[in-house]
Amino acid sequence: MKTDKNIYLEIYSMENLILAWKKAKKGKTKKDCVIEFEKSLGANLRVLHDELKNQTYKPKPLKTFILRDPKTRKISKSHFRDRIVHHALVNILEQIFNKTFIYDSCANRRGKGNLFAIKRFEKFQRKATCNLTSKAYCLKADVKHYFQEVSHKILLEIIKRKVSDEKVLWLVKRILENNVSDDKKEKGMPLGNLTSQFFANIYLNELDYFVKQELKAKYYIRYVDDFIALHSSKGQLEMCKNEISKFLKENLNLELHPDKSKIICLSRGVDFVGFRNFYHFKLLRKRNVRKMLLQIKNYKNKKISEDELFQIFQGWNGYAKWANMYKLVDNLIKKEPNFEFI
Repeated sequence: MKTDKNIYLEIYSMENLILAWKKAKKGKTKKDCVIEFEKSLGANLRVLHDELKNQTYKPKPLKTFILRDPKTRKISKSHFRDRIVHHALVNILEQIFNKTFIYDSCANRRGKGNLFAIKRFEKFQRKATCNLTSKAYCLKADVKHYFQEVSHKILLEIIKRKVSDEKVLWLVKRILENNVSDDKKEKGMPLGNLTSQFFANIYLNELDYFVKQELKAKYYIRYVDDFIALHSSKGQLEMCKNEISKFLKENLNLELHPDKSKIICLSRGVDFVGFRNFYHFKLLRKRNVRKMLLQIKNYKNKKISEDELFQIFQGWNGYAKWANMYKLVDNLIKKEPNFEFI
């Protein structure tokens, strides 16, 4: 059912823009772009308010860079004022769409995340294997070039089912069209935008409902475009894989990744949200270990400060402690005598 109220007014309200500014600057208060914007904070927020109200708002060009961590990804960074608009939009739209998402859609949602996904995986694994006493299988899949292939037309049609305010749809379209590839004006979302993460959940929510309602999958979890389904029958999962592939092509103009979409016996371990998950233990992905070693190397080469390394390590260690790799963390610290502060 579509919303009847004029929610666009809520998006550009000063109260919402102030909240959006606070969210956009979180953890970035020392960045030059934030400092510059805050030199004339009231005036800059007023300009954004007026541009959105009068529908003269136009995002600034994205800045693109390559990130290797170690996987190579092209990240597109929005101007700080545009990030405020992204937060302002998501602040309002998430109130509408969050209630439509399935419980096991785990990415970019309050109270969810990769550790939530791991706990759900462990619970489903026990159920599918009768408390780890029988054989079961996992369909491990992801979508090929997901963010590059999202159709703007289909996304807008999905949003229209819940949002009747044409001005909101205009703003969504403005943001979507601010893509770095001029030859792909009608598809793709830049990695790095809050809106891209939010729209990604809206888009694949269609898949979630198909898998849960049409395929009747009990044990299904999705984290962005990476998803799993567990079942005692390998044949049942083969059928699910074929039906999902067909649904993605016919309804969302997407494809399953041919190399990363397969059915695995659970006893062999399943690679999901950063961990290699076995029946009685889990290990970190090797690339996550290499990522931390690279940051230590960056510190040694004076590319990052001690404070930055400390923050990176704290976050990584909080994540790594969920794996059975205590010796690894100890060895990292012992091998680096300069890091007593850790």
